[in-house]
Amino acid sequence: MAEQAGVRRRPELACTQRFIRYQREWFAEVRERAAAGEPVALLSADAPHEIYRAMDIPYVVVQWWSSVIAAKQKAPGYLRALAAAGYPDDSEQYNALPLGELLAADADPPWGGLPRPAIISASLSTDAMRPLFETWAERSGAVFYPVEKTVDPRADPPEEWWARLPGSWDRFLPAARLDLLTDELTGLVRVLEQTTGRRFSESRLAEVMHLANEQAEHNAAARDLVAATAPAPASVAETMPAVMVPQWHRGSAWARDAAAEFRAELRQRADAGEAACQGERVRLMWLGRGLWSSLGLYQHFQDTYGAVFVWSMYLGLAADGYARYFDGRDPLRALAARFVTVGDELRMPAWSAAWHVKEAALHQVDGVVSLGEDDYFSVRRLEAAGVPVLSLAADNVDRRTWSEDELQAVIARFIEERAIPAAERRHHAS
Repeated sequence: MAEQAGVRRRPELACTQRFIRYQREWFAEVRERAAAGEPVALLSADAPHEIYRAMDIPYVVVQWWSSVIAAKQKAPGYLRALAAAGYPDDSEQYNALPLGELLAADADPPWGGLPRPAIISASLSTDAMRPLFETWAERSGAVFYPVEKTVDPRADPPEEWWARLPGSWDRFLPAARLDLLTDELTGLVRVLEQTTGRRFSESRLAEVMHLANEQAEHNAAARDLVAATAPAPASVAETMPAVMVPQWHRGSAWARDAAAEFRAELRQRADAGEAACQGERVRLMWLGRGLWSSLGLYQHFQDTYGAVFVWSMYLGLAADGYARYFDGRDPLRALAARFVTVGDELRMPAWSAAWHVKEAALHQVDGVVSLGEDDYFSVRRLEAAGVPVLSLAADNVDRRTWSEDELQAVIARFIEERAIPAAERRHHAS
C-alpha cells in the first residue's frame, strides 16, 4: 500500500539547510561510535540532556528521531509494526515510533537507522511512558532509567514564569520539586558512571549550562524579532527545524553558534524587508506538535490567504523555557530547575494558558490552530482575549487521524470565517 506523501517545505532560510546537513553528519558519526562499541543513549525531550553532554555520552532524542521517521513517510508502517507485535498503536505515537522501527526490522530505515541504545531515559509524564520505555529497553537490551514527573502542588501558582524562572528559579519553584529531581539526577550520574565508565565533572556541567543559557538568549532575541516584524521574516515551516536542530545539541558551542547564526539571518532578512510572505494579511499560532511530515502545509496558507504561521512552541519554548542562571549556585540543581518544569509550560493549565495569551499578544496573532492538545484552559483564555482558536483532534505523526486535504479545508474555513475578520479588526485598530 502506497503511503501518503507530505507537502514539502519551501526553503526560507539558508541556515536551516546547513543545520540539517550538520545533523546528518553528526548522526552518521553517532552510528559509527555505536558500531565501534561506544554506549549511545536514547533520551526523551524532557530528560536532562546536559548531563550526557557533560560526560561526552552520545545521545539521540526520541522526538527528533520520530520527526525524521515522519518526514521520511515511514510512520504508518512503523505504527503497523507496533500493532502486529501486540502493542498499542494509538497511544504515545510520537514516542513509540522508534520502537516501531525496531519491530519493523526495516531494510531501508531513515538515515541508516537508529543505533541500538545502551541507555534509555525518559520522564514519566504519562501513564503509558513507563511500560513503553521498559518494553523498548527489554527489546533493545538497553538499561532504562526513568525520571519521575512531579506537578506543581500550588493551587494558584504565579503567572509570568517566563520572567521569573531564569534567575529566580530557586525561589519561584517549590523546594520539594527541586529536591526530588536533584536527588534523581545525582543517582543518574552514578548510574551513568557505572554503565559507561565516564566520570562526571561539575565544572564541565557548569560550562554546558552556560552555553545553553547563551543559546536561549539568542533564541529569545530571534523570537522577539519574528514577533515584532511584519511581514514576518520566516514562518514556522522554517523556524521549527532551524531552532530544533540546535536544541538537540543544547549546551555545545556549535548549538550556541547555530542559534546566533539563526538570529543573525532573521535580523538580516528583517532589515532587508525579506519575508516569508510579502502579502502577509493574517498572523497565526500553531499550538501542539509540528507536522514534520508535511511542513509545506503551513506555507500553503501563505500562498492562498496571506496567512502566515508565525509562532510554534518550538521557538517559543526555546526562548522562554530553558535559561537557568546559577551564579555560584549548584549547576545540577539549576539543571533540575530547567527540567522539572518541562511540560508545565506547554500543558499545565495555570502555566500554559497565561503563556499562550502572552505569546499571542506579542506576535499580534489573529488566530490559533491547536492540534492534538488538551487545550481547554488555553482556548478559554485566548478566546477571552479576542483570539479565535480552532482545535483539531489529531496526532501529528499518525496520518490515520488527518490528511493534507482535510487540514487544508478546515483551516481554510477557520481563516475565512474567524481569522481574517480578526486581522481586519487588528489592522483597523492600528
